[in-house]
Amino acid sequence: MCGIVGLFLKDKALEPHLGQLLTDMLITMTDRGPDSAGIAIYSGAGEGRAKITVQSTNPTHDFKDLDEDLKNAIGPPVLMLEKDTHAVLEVPLDQLDAARSALAHLRPGLKVMSAGESIEIFKEVGLPRDVAARFGLAKMHGTHGIGHTRMATESAVTTMGAHPFSTGSDQCLVHNGSLSNHNSVRRDLKRAGMTFETENDTEVAAAFISHKLNEGSTLGNAMGATLTDLDGFFTFVVGTRNGFGVVRDPIACKPAVMAETDQYVAFGSEYRAMVGLPGIETARIWEPEPATVYFWER
Repeated sequence: MCGIVGLFLKDKALEPHLGQLLTDMLITMTDRGPDSAGIAIYSGAGEGRAKITVQSTNPTHDFKDLDEDLKNAIGPPVLMLEKDTHAVLEVPLDQLDAARSALAHLRPGLKVMSAGESIEIFKEVGLPRDVAARFGLAKMHGTHGIGHTRMATESAVTTMGAHPFSTGSDQCLVHNGSLSNHNSVRRDLKRAGMTFETENDTEVAAAFISHKLNEGSTLGNAMGATLTDLDGFFTFVVGTRNGFGVVRDPIACKPAVMAETDQYVAFGSEYRAMVGLPGIETARIWEPEPATVYFWER
């Protein structure tokens, strides 16, 4: 049992409040997942810029002079914002791959949480309220975001085991459920060139969608392919730079509720996650149908 929340804003006036709205939704789902929490926030880095979010178990050591060391390695200036055990590094978009490669040599202990033009991912072990406070999630702004509270059932409680999982540029996925064929799918994806950081089944689902997108699928088609190629029970919420999507397995035993107004589209594992959203009392509320893909893109 885990908790998922998501918010895709249509109204730009709400963008400064995205972090606060998502934080409240996440904390409400604490009893569905008290062992770790994470959130993906989408907010642009600026024209021609990209962001890499990294995590360290020893940030005092790893983040010292990291921006200067990375600048010396790739050339152009690097901006760095530290947030507890995470740091967001802003680099030129055309130097994104070079920066990631340099980081692996400069600070081999760092873990990359996400990379892309828009995405930032923050996740750690602990109660959702504590995780949100550590990273100042309530103060973040953006266009859309996804959050997850985890109750681990089949793998260890670790930072890397927390959701969201990002396996492609500006892509992430959160999951409530369990996949039965993740080992065989992982083997197929490895042969196709995908890499993995954990044994978590959710990372396989994220990589599966990333692989489909890399092959040229639309977000809707990539999510639809999970219904035929992934076995088990699941609710997936997916984020891309411009999109937000939801899909449930054909049995749909995991709870899910959606709401839509002229200002936003929202998702919650339970309706109570959305009761604090503006205008929720007049929103269109529905339960996503089994084996049906819902997605919104700008």
